[in-house]
Amino acid sequence: MKLHLSKSKYCNAVQCPKMLWMQLNHPELFDDSVMNQTILENGNEVGDLARGLFGDYTIVEFGEYPDMLNRTQELLNNGTANIAEASFAYQGLFCRVDILRNLGNNKFELYEVKSSTSVHDIYYHDVAFQYYVLTKLGYEVTKACLVHVNKEYVRHGELDIQALFTINDITADARARYAEVESNLDFYAAYLDAVDEPEQPLGEYCFSPYDCGFFKHCSKDLPQLNVFQIAGMQLKSKMRFYREGRVSFKDLDDDRSINGKQMLQIQHEVNDLPPKINRDSIAAFMRQLSYPIYFLDFESFQPAIPLYENAHPFEQIVFQYSLHYVEQDGGPLHHKEYLAEPGEDPRRGLAEQLCRDIPTDVCVTAYNMSFEKGRIKGLAQLYPDLADHLMNIHDHIVDLMIPFRNKDYYCRAMQGSYSIKYVLPALFPNEPALDYHNLEGIHHGGEASAAFSLMQNMAPDELQRCRYNLLKYCELDTYAMVKIWERLKEVVK
Repeated sequence: MKLHLSKSKYCNAVQCPKMLWMQLNHPELFDDSVMNQTILENGNEVGDLARGLFGDYTIVEFGEYPDMLNRTQELLNNGTANIAEASFAYQGLFCRVDILRNLGNNKFELYEVKSSTSVHDIYYHDVAFQYYVLTKLGYEVTKACLVHVNKEYVRHGELDIQALFTINDITADARARYAEVESNLDFYAAYLDAVDEPEQPLGEYCFSPYDCGFFKHCSKDLPQLNVFQIAGMQLKSKMRFYREGRVSFKDLDDDRSINGKQMLQIQHEVNDLPPKINRDSIAAFMRQLSYPIYFLDFESFQPAIPLYENAHPFEQIVFQYSLHYVEQDGGPLHHKEYLAEPGEDPRRGLAEQLCRDIPTDVCVTAYNMSFEKGRIKGLAQLYPDLADHLMNIHDHIVDLMIPFRNKDYYCRAMQGSYSIKYVLPALFPNEPALDYHNLEGIHHGGEASAAFSLMQNMAPDELQRCRYNLLKYCELDTYAMVKIWERLKEVVK
C-alpha cells in the first residue's frame, strides 16, 4: 500500500508499528487518558516562542494540505528567510518544519523544537524523517538541529529567548539515518497491508518513549490481576515475568525475587487476606505528632517558559495551599487557605500568608512531604527575610504517608499503592464527602494546575467558578489528611 504518514505517525510507528496500524484501523480503541494536556500546551507555547530565534518569520497557518504546501512554495519563491511550520509532501509523506531557514538556491536549515529540557532518542527519528522528505524533494539540508529548553536558564528581567533555548546540531545523525528511514518506510508499508490485527507481543515500547493509548486493548486477554498491576515494580522486572509466561498474581505469589511490599499486594489479592495493621509501628509514628497539629497541602503549576523574576523553566510554582489544624486534643477543626490571583507572581504573597497561618515550632503534616518541603525550601531561598520562619515550618514537617509507604497499614483496596488517591477510598469507601469524583470541575492535581494557568484569560463568572472549584479541591486534600490521621489514632487506641 502507499503510505500516508506525517512525522508524528512515523515516530509512532518507530515506537511500535502496531500503534500505527491501530490508529489507521481502530482509532476508536485509543485510550486518550494517556494524553497529558499540560504537556501539549507547554509544547505549543515553547514552539510558538522559539519561532523568533532567528528574527522575523512568516508562519504557514494550519489548514488543508494543498493550501499549506502552496503557501510554503509561495514563501520560498519570494525568498522568505525564516518560515515557521513550512510544509512539504513527498509520495504521501508529509511534514511541517518548526523553523525553516531559507538560505536560497534550494538550501535549507531545519530546526525541530521540543519543550523538554534534554534530547531523547525519538527526537532523532523525528528530524531524520524531515531530512528524508526534504532531501527526496531535491532540497539540500545544510543543517538539521534540535532545539530544546535550557534547564539552567533563570529569568532576570525580560525573557531572553537566546539563553532560554539550546540548539543541538544533529545534521550528521540525520544523514546517517537516511537509509534507516527508507528501510522503515518499506517495512511499515508491508505491515499496514495486514487486514487482520497484527500479532504483536507486549514490550517496553508499550510505555516508552510514551505510554501507548492502545495498551488496554493489546493487554485485554491478560488476567484481570496481572504483573502489570503490581505497584512499584520496575518495568524490566514486569517484562521478564511476562516473557516467562508468569503473568497472573497466582503465578507469582511464591516468587522469592519479589520484594516484600510487592508480595504483600499479591498475597492479599490471591488469598483475600484481611487488612495488615502493625499497631506498634503506627503508634511509634503517631508519637512524632503533637498539638497543635497542622495539615498542609500545596498546589503548583510548571510553566515551561519562566513567567516570573528568578524563575527557571518547569519550576514548580506554588499558587495555592489548604491548611487544616487542631490546636488541642478534642479541640475543633479549623481551616485556612490561600489562592493567588491569576496573572501575578504568586510566590511572595503565598509565602507571607503561610508564615502568618503557621506559627513556628508546631507540628506540621503533609502527605508525601518531599513536595511541600521542596517548595518551602525554594521560597526560603527566594525570600531571605522570610527564610527563618519558612525553614522552621520545613524542619517540623512529618510525612503522614509513612505508615502506608512502609505497609504498616495495608488492605487490598489500596492496590499496592500508598498514594492518598488510593489510601483514602480504601479507608473510607462509603463516604461521598471524601470522594474526589464528587467534586465539580477539578478532581486531581493536573486539572488544578491547568485551571490556574488558564484563569487570567477567563471571564468573571468563569473565573469565580474556577476559584471555587480550586479551593474545594485543595480543601479536600487536607481534610482527607485529617480523616486519615483520625483513623490512625483509632488504630492505636
